[in-house]
Amino acid sequence: MVTDLDKGEYSFSTCWNIKRFEQDGAGMIEDIRKLGFRRVELNYNVTQEHLRTIEPMIERGEIGVSSVHNTFPYVSDPDYGTDSVLLGFKDEDKRQKAMELLLGSMEYAHRYGAQAVVVHPGEVPFDTNIDAALKQIYHEQGKDSQAYQQLWEEMITHRSKEALGYQKKIQQSLEEVCEAAARKGWDVKLGIETRSRCNQMPTLMEAKEICVNLAGAGVYLWYDIGHATMMERMGLYDNATELSQVLPYIYGVHIHETVELSDHWCPYIHSGDPVDFNRFLPAIEQAKVKVYELKAACSPEDIHASHNLILSKLAK
Repeated sequence: MVTDLDKGEYSFSTCWNIKRFEQDGAGMIEDIRKLGFRRVELNYNVTQEHLRTIEPMIERGEIGVSSVHNTFPYVSDPDYGTDSVLLGFKDEDKRQKAMELLLGSMEYAHRYGAQAVVVHPGEVPFDTNIDAALKQIYHEQGKDSQAYQQLWEEMITHRSKEALGYQKKIQQSLEEVCEAAARKGWDVKLGIETRSRCNQMPTLMEAKEICVNLAGAGVYLWYDIGHATMMERMGLYDNATELSQVLPYIYGVHIHETVELSDHWCPYIHSGDPVDFNRFLPAIEQAKVKVYELKAACSPEDIHASHNLILSKLAK
């Protein structure tokens, strides 16, 4: 479908409107097509019921699939959800189940002609939701407050102590999954995604190390711009210095803007800042898969305006 609003190579995540189409997959996709997108990313909340009407649209060539988001389709078990240890499980049975689910996501991607599967690799677990506690202090007292700095130091000490063990498990799982996919002849990349909670993995440098160690296996970085901005503001890493180091490993991007610590907004539009997002344009330009991942509050008019601004800046 080509329209005056045609978005070309850019893709669009179903996270934008899935809550408005709880069972109507075809309606959800048609809603996105009206924005001018030829391709979609099927996110982790897409159900088997959605796929019943989406798959005929894929087969007829009415919509392309750029990527699917593990775990796909929707899995209700929180152990294998988006915020879990997942590929880093030390329990071998759970790790095997997580790998099976990722292979299932890759099978769907292969069937739909998608280029990649977006993966939340895992996290360093805490007894409490330390990320939520930090964000509350951030909003109420600020990042420079004594309360924030004290809790941050506790978080980073525990994270640093435990991260390497979980990283090794994640890398092992990714390697085994890629080997299994290669035996099946699937040409589907895995993109390990920058995350939105400070105890989650990977940081940019963790991602770089995994990608280097698994060179040739089909594992890359999926650079989520909004999440990376959020983690930079909280203090986990520095995009200004680290983005250039991971740029060669980026396969896909999630395009959205973070306002304070709220993400999934339209770049340039909702912040009103005409400059700050410019530093992420090289990542968008580099990425082979470019996906808008926006919240329902983003209107079609905002989406079009944001996209046009990005295109105009990239053209300079």
